This record gives sequence, structure tokens and C-alpha cells, in this order.
Amino acid sequence: MVWGPDDLRVPVVQAPMAGVSGGTLAAAVSAAGGLGMVGPGPATPAAWLASECEIAGTTGVFGVGLMAWVLPDRPDLLETCVAARPALVSVSYGPYERFLPPLRAAGCAVTTQVGTVAEARRALDAGLDLLVVRGAEGGGHGRGEVATLPLLQQVLDLADVPVLVAGGITGARGVAAALAAGADGVWVGTAFMLCPEATTSAAARSRLVAASSDGTSYSSVYDRGQRLGWPAEYGGRYLRSPFSDTWEGRVDEIGDDDEAFAAIEAARAAGEGDALPVYAGQAAGALVTERPAAEVVADLGLGVALVSSAGRRWGGRA
Repeated sequence: MVWGPDDLRVPVVQAPMAGVSGGTLAAAVSAAGGLGMVGPGPATPAAWLASECEIAGTTGVFGVGLMAWVLPDRPDLLETCVAARPALVSVSYGPYERFLPPLRAAGCAVTTQVGTVAEARRALDAGLDLLVVRGAEGGGHGRGEVATLPLLQQVLDLADVPVLVAGGITGARGVAAALAAGADGVWVGTAFMLCPEATTSAAARSRLVAASSDGTSYSSVYDRGQRLGWPAEYGGRYLRSPFSDTWEGRVDEIGDDDEAFAAIEAARAAGEGDALPVYAGQAAGALVTERPAAEVVADLGLGVALVSSAGRRWGGRA
């Protein structure tokens, strides 16, 4: 039987964030009743993915997030993922259809992140098992055209498969809003970045605690600056810094600037510095302190009761 949101005790899937979500975080989220996911990056060794999947599987089912644009040059990541047999695999950010057969043959449920109605229609035509509807508020990479709630409403009118929703959700009220609208669960990233089980750097944690909800921006500045092969339509939402502010209006130039490239590489290697990319959503302002993953899952799970409470409050009104 293919995995689905109904298999969750708490309707929460932890987003597969490269550089943040390894096996320890994924295992903690799954043990708490959600579904934890492992997030390899473009240059992640296949051996790392295999090891982290083994850790993630120690406390139950887990998922893996793959980048479609990476896989043609990294078949080892797909092969390693298939061998690990995760319950759920997300293949996003680029043409994904060719990678579906081996995942389905391994018994994995397969999804993709959609940021427009057109992308949702394409995913439905591809016969994916569920959809992740990601609004522009969300952290990390994705589309930047449509906000979460307008997009969710339109996709729910089309979808005949389960729908998870992402973008701007860090607590019970966000979960309640998603469930009340008709989603089957939530896909959450930023809220888990401060967990001790995450591999977020100390400097990034400090910036997240200090962040406000209007302190993020969306562009391709870091992707171009690092000379990565991200498709142009997928920018990233990140915490603003003097470095990003300097280059935001000059995204077409940064890819040719050796000093900018060196600054980002040095910051990533050190895990700190003004040029360090810290991808996070607009709900980052809600993060105030480190909390174990189990506590974050439990807090998000309280949203189910809020939906029930709203139904009792309004159900009898004309």
C-alpha cells in the first residue's frame, strides 16, 4: 500500500531542506507522529544520503526530497533513494516525469511541489500520488508568483488526490487554516530550522531568532552567485542581509563576479558571515527559541483541535 497523509498521527510533513534536514531531524519528526524527510543538496554525496536514510528509518517511515534539475547529472542520488525505499519522495524543480517509474516500482508515494495552477494541472496529469501546494511565502526554493491561500483554494478545486500545503505555516493557527480550507496536511520547513536535531549552523540560528516576518526577500541572487544550475523560474526566499541587498537588483551580474562567488563560498564553508545564505519563509518572525522537533510537531498538531473548535462555534449559525 502506498503511503498517504491518512497514515500520519499528526498532519505534518517536515520539508526536505538541504543543509538542515538530515536523518536525525527526520527520525525525530516521524517519531512524534509526523513524517520527517531527508534533504540532499545538488552536491551531496550519495553515501551521505544512504547513511541519513538509514538513520531516518530507525523510528518509522521517512521521506526524501530530490531536485529534478540535479538528477540527470546525479543518477546516483536517485539510485540511492530507490534503494532506501522511503515512504514518500518529492521530485521538484524541473521536469520530473522520467524519474517516476523507478520510484513507483520501489513502492514509494511520489509528489512534487507546485507553485502555480498550471504546475498543479501538470502534476495531476502525471498521476502523482499527492500534491504539495507551495505559496510564495514559503522559505527556500520555489515559485514566487502566487501566495499560499489563493493558490491552495484554486488547486483544491482541481485536485482529486491528497493535498499538502506549504508557505507561512509555523504553528497551530496556520495548520488550522490549512485544514479548514480542505488541505489534507501541511508541509513545514522554517519552523524546524531551530530544532536541535537540525543541522542549521549556529550563525544561521542566531539570524533566524533575530528575524522579522518582513526580513525576507525572494530572488535568485544566491543561486546565480554560487553559479548553480537552478532553473530560472525557481528563485529562493531567504533572510535579507547587507550582502543580498547589495546584489538583489543586480542578479544578472552576480554570476560573473568572482569576489561575490568567493564570499558566498567562504561563508558557507565557515557557516557564518554576511554572505551566508539562510533560506527561510516569511513566518520566520514567529521563531523565538530552539525547541525539540517533537515539541514543534505537537504544537502544529494543536491546529486540529482549533478546526474542531471553529466548527462548534460557527456550525449552528444561520
